Amino acid sequence: MVSPTLVDIGLFAIVLIVLVGPFMVRKIEHNLEAFLFVMGVLAVTIAGFESRAVLEAIGYNHEQIAEVGWNMKLIMEAAMEPVIKGIVPAVLVAGLLFHYGRDKAQRAMSSILDKVSLKVVVFLMVVLLGLASSVITAIISALLLVELVNCMPLDRQTKINLVIIACFSIGLGAVLTPVGEPLSTIAVTKLQGDPYNAGFFFLFNQLAIYIIPGVLALGLLAVFFTGKASKEACLVTTEETETLKDVAIRGGKVYLFVMALLLLGGGMKIVIDKYLLTVPSQILYWVNSISAILDNATLTAAELSPAMEITQIQAILMGLLIAGGMLIPGNIPNIISAQKLNITSKEWARLGVPLGAITMAVYYVWIFYTGFHVQFSF
Repeated sequence: MVSPTLVDIGLFAIVLIVLVGPFMVRKIEHNLEAFLFVMGVLAVTIAGFESRAVLEAIGYNHEQIAEVGWNMKLIMEAAMEPVIKGIVPAVLVAGLLFHYGRDKAQRAMSSILDKVSLKVVVFLMVVLLGLASSVITAIISALLLVELVNCMPLDRQTKINLVIIACFSIGLGAVLTPVGEPLSTIAVTKLQGDPYNAGFFFLFNQLAIYIIPGVLALGLLAVFFTGKASKEACLVTTEETETLKDVAIRGGKVYLFVMALLLLGGGMKIVIDKYLLTVPSQILYWVNSISAILDNATLTAAELSPAMEITQIQAILMGLLIAGGMLIPGNIPNIISAQKLNITSKEWARLGVPLGAITMAVYYVWIFYTGFHVQFSF
């Protein structure tokens, strides 16, 4: 076991600041993207001061040592990934489409609500977007979510609650195929060799028994939070007119947000490798709640190994997926939704943290103590 270093202390301090800063300082809350970017830059800079001897002691080879701190690979990844992965282009294109088609969308939603109960629409929205995210990607599901919710005749707080619950659903559902989100892509890639020989349906076969009931439960929870909202009363609230400038600014903020998370993940990699990889899976399940502020794809890449038992793999992935819904930085759908609806960190955490904690507790008992698991064979 390598002793803690000043670099470790500095990186842990950054984690603490990222966790509490948005809740303690109003300026941080209203400039979250810039704040996270600065924290990411600091994390990478501090990591670069770690000594070669310490890095060799935790098993880093020459190539891995060269990638600690600032390096061209990390810079290019942070600069290009938000675009290459389609996150920013999707946000901009969807913003333009809904900018010009908002009136039609609102009329369509009004027509649907004249024929179908609002609660039925809410349930179907949360469940279908959650499950469909594994095919159309979590990004597209999130973009559809915010526009659908925007067209609903609901007050702001109800919209926020629905979006948070739906983002949990999307975050869970997207893992069912490798195309849904980066976490699932990395998981399948790391497990594609012996003994699992993971293919396209591997995650569905192993996790669907946990994911599908969870998505359905979140749909029911969304119906509960819809409560007795009156369509007539809510229709009085009008959405602010969004300009093309607003669409462009939102795209820029999402770009900065994703870049910041990639830098944070790159800077934190050495403490992840040093402290998390030897933690027992029952403890690691809870430690992975750190994915509420860190890129869960980075944690997946660091933690998953084909040498693990399938129960360990299931526990690691479920912990990362659930915790990702707790706070805004935890998942791309959260970021997109919060940007679109101007949801603050406090507003998100008010429901996201208790919902995530309760959900993690339920799945902890299910995975580690009930022994109930059904494996599909697609």
